[in-house]
Parts: sequence; C-alpha cells; structure tokens
Amino acid sequence: MAGTAFVVLFSIVGLALWGLPFYYDFMVKQFGWTRAEVTSGNALSKLVVGPIFGFIAGWIIDRFGPRLVMMAGILMAGVALVGLGWASTLSMFYVFYFFNALGYVCGGPLPNQVLLTQWFDKARGKAMGFAYLGIGLGGACVPWISNALITRYGWQISLRYLGVAIVAVSLPLAFFVKERPLGASPLGREKVGDIKSAFKSGYFYLLTLGSMCSIAAVSGTQQNLKLYLSLDRHFTQTEAARVLSLVLTFSIFGRLLMGWLADRISKKHVMLLTYFFVAAGIPLLFLGHNMWTLYVSATVFGIGLGGDYMVIPLIAAEIFSGQLLGRLLGVILTAGGIAEAVSPWIMGYLRDTTGSYSMSCVALVGVALLGMLTVTGLPDRRKA
Repeated sequence: MAGTAFVVLFSIVGLALWGLPFYYDFMVKQFGWTRAEVTSGNALSKLVVGPIFGFIAGWIIDRFGPRLVMMAGILMAGVALVGLGWASTLSMFYVFYFFNALGYVCGGPLPNQVLLTQWFDKARGKAMGFAYLGIGLGGACVPWISNALITRYGWQISLRYLGVAIVAVSLPLAFFVKERPLGASPLGREKVGDIKSAFKSGYFYLLTLGSMCSIAAVSGTQQNLKLYLSLDRHFTQTEAARVLSLVLTFSIFGRLLMGWLADRISKKHVMLLTYFFVAAGIPLLFLGHNMWTLYVSATVFGIGLGGDYMVIPLIAAEIFSGQLLGRLLGVILTAGGIAEAVSPWIMGYLRDTTGSYSMSCVALVGVALLGMLTVTGLPDRRKA
C-alpha cells in the first residue's frame, strides 16, 4: 500500500505538479506570455476543479474506495502533460491545465492519504512519511530529467515524455492495489463521527485555514522560483535545476523527520515546526545575494515543504472520524488547492507590476506566519 502511494505521489505531484514550473520560463520566452499568465493556468484550473470536484471525489472515495478515483487521476495527469507539450495558445494551455488539476485532485494526495489511513494506525506517521518521499524524490529528480530531455529533444517533447511516463509507471500499481473493506479501518476511537458535527467544528475551520496559509506560502514560492532564478538572476538551466533539486531533495529529509516526529509528539507541534521552516526559508531564496545563502535557504525551505502536505491528514485523522476522512480531506484539500492556485498567480502579478519579488517575498512570509498562528488553536493531543 505504501509502495503504491509512493509511486503515485512521485508521478502525480513530484513529476507533474512540481515539474511544470521548470517549463514556465520556456513558455515566457517562446510565446511571449507574462509571469502572471503562465502561473494563472494552475490558478484558474484549480479554482474551477477544486470547488466542484474536491468534495465529490472525497464522497466517492468514502463510498467506493480510493482505487478507481486514483486510476482516473493518473490518466488525466498523463494526458495533461502530453497536451501541454502540444499547446501553443493560452486557451489550449488552460484546457490541459484543467486536466492537470483534475489529475491532482483524483490521483494525488487525497486518495493516497485515505488509502494509508485505512491500513495504518500506530505507524501512520512513518507510513505517510515514506509514501510522501515519492513527492520529494520526484521533485528532486524532475529538474534533472527535464533538463536532460530538453537538451536533447526540446521542452515540448520533454513534457510529452513525462506524461507518458506517469501513466506507464503508476497506472499498473494503482490497478492492482488492495483496498481495506469498508468499516474495517484501524482508526480506533472516533472523535467527531457525524458529518454535520464535523463541519460545525471550529477545529475543522482552523485546520482548513492553517493548511491554506502554509500551502499558499509553499506554492507561491515554488512556482515562481524557476522564473526568478532564470529570468531575474540569469542562472543557467543547470544552475536553476541544482537549486530546485536541492529544495526537493531536502523535502525528503523533511518528510522522514516530520513523519517520525508525528508518531512521537503532538501533531500540532509537528505542524507548527513545519510552518516555521517554511517561513524561515523563504526570505533568502528571493533576497539572498550569493549561492551559499541560496543553498542554505533552499535547505531550510525544503525541510518545511517536506512536512507541509503530509502533516495535514495526520492531524485530521486524529481529530475526526475515519469514515468521514475522504469528504473532510476533500474539502480541506480543495481549499488548499485554491490557495495553491491563487498564490503563485498573485506573486507573479506582483513581480510583473513592481519589477522585483521583494513585495511577493514579504507577502509569502506573512501568510506562512498567519498559518502558524492559526494552528495554535488546534487541540494538543498525543496518541497513547
């Protein structure tokens, strides 16, 4: 189960989601699009997909299990990258980014989080940490894979190859994955077991807002970083790939560390630590003036990025009923998807209008700190 989640997250999030920003500067140069336009595909698609399909996907997973939803997501993510490799107009760019967003909702964290929560109890943090290594490994590898493919074939053919690879690697594993029978979840004592009570709970809204803030800070940074390094700092493609890969490489360590800590200390404290690393790593990524400063900040930010998405389902499973987890995470991840979509767009717009990323940097740090403040209101629990 954990191995399947590892590979699917490697493909859907590591390659497809974190890999696409590596191609933004090529689109700006070749098609004359602005930074706001190339980051708006993610924004507009998720603003449409998230609110409509997030809760529906969660309901289907609760009712029928995560396997079929995951398979559909893998196919749509593959089609999206192949299509983006052909697109040369903004309208086609938006169409295929729509499929990319659908692939993320149906095949990304949501079904994998539910799958692992069904099968793991005491070691859930370690299992989630292992599976989420796939995101870090995929994100660390994709700049080098893309750079090698682009050097040989060009950036558009490189995108098509990535799309085909996602389906070829992930779909067979998702097809054969075993689901735990409904009602046989090892979640143990249920805290909030009624869907209406869950949606009325203040903890639900604090968790949703906190996750939105942190995801906005992470996504706003990650999706603009290649644009900044390539177009503002004039780094070569290899130098930019080195920095991006460093961020995602240390996210692997962050996932292992936060998963290990989540099984030993309060998940609330783990969440606060994760958000602190995100806030601390952002400033020098955009404001540092030498390579060593950039490497240090990439390391700190990468550790925070590693634990960011992973800790949300862990604390949700601790507070709420496992039978409701698909629907609740569907809403939480939908809200996070909106923040993930809007933040890079706004940061790109601020750069276009002000001429630098200074104001964007201040906004990103402020959002991350707001997330920390929100998390302090969550219950401080530790499982026996």
